[in-house]
This record gives sequence, C-alpha cells and structure tokens, in this order.
Amino acid sequence: MSKATKKKHVTKEVLDDFVLPEEEEFIVKVTAGRGNNLHEVQNSTGEKFLVSMPTKFRKNVWIKRGDFIIVNPIEEGDRVKAEIVTILYKDQIKYIKQEGKWPEQFNEVENEDLKDDMLPPSDSGDSDDEIGDMVRNVNRPQVYYEEDESDSDEDSENEDG
Repeated sequence: MSKATKKKHVTKEVLDDFVLPEEEEFIVKVTAGRGNNLHEVQNSTGEKFLVSMPTKFRKNVWIKRGDFIIVNPIEEGDRVKAEIVTILYKDQIKYIKQEGKWPEQFNEVENEDLKDDMLPPSDSGDSDDEIGDMVRNVNRPQVYYEEDESDSDEDSENEDG
C-alpha cells in the first residue's frame, strides 16, 4: 500500500468511525506532547501517565493538548501505560455523550476550559467592519494607539496660516 493510500484510509477511519470505548479501554485527555510519539494524558480520576502513538497514526494524524483519545492499557509498561486506539473529534465526542459513555469528570473540565477561552465582547458596537476587534489573538500583545487631539489642532492651524 502506498503512503498516500495508507494516509487516506487512516484519516477516513479516524474521522468517520464512531466507536465507543470497550470494556478495557478508557477515555483520556491529552495534557502534553513528550516527543518520540509519546503523549502525557490525564484520565478521569486525575492520574497522569504516558501513552504511545501506534505506527499507523504517525505522520498521518496529529493530536494536540486538550484533545480526547481512547486508549488501551498495556501491562508491560512502567512509564508508558497505554496505547492510543482512537482520536476523538467533536462529532465522536457528541456520539459518546449520547450513548452515556462519557466520563462526567471531563464534562466539568470541558466547561472550565471553555470559560478560560472565552473573551469578553468588544465595546465597539455591532458594525460588520469591527468584527476583527471581537476576535483577538491572545498570543499577540495588544497594542492600542491613541491620537492626541492637541497635535491635530496645531497641524490644522499651521496649514491654514
């Protein structure tokens, strides 16, 4: 199988399959990437440990901090305690919640994260031209320019005189 075909099949599987965690599998939240295809995760009880990404996902699917995944525990691992089975996206999480298999502890964490990510609404009004003010990149410093009215008055007097 070529790389392109493999990537197509893996991506389709990750995006389109709606799976529920089986009896030994469980849902965890990714807290950090540790390199070398290892990720630090936190389970519903708050325990943190490392999980490995299987070869089929490597260079085909990306996960980031805050994503939810289904993992299968491995017995032989001291530091690495599980392997990723499925990466969950918004529609798959919604399906798991409808089936009643979603851990309640992650509902509370998800609501707290949403509160942290929300920005206060802009005071600039409802104009479509100012939509950019409502969506701010929190990773960039906010710079505000104020125009000094006294300078503009002097300039206009000098131009007239």
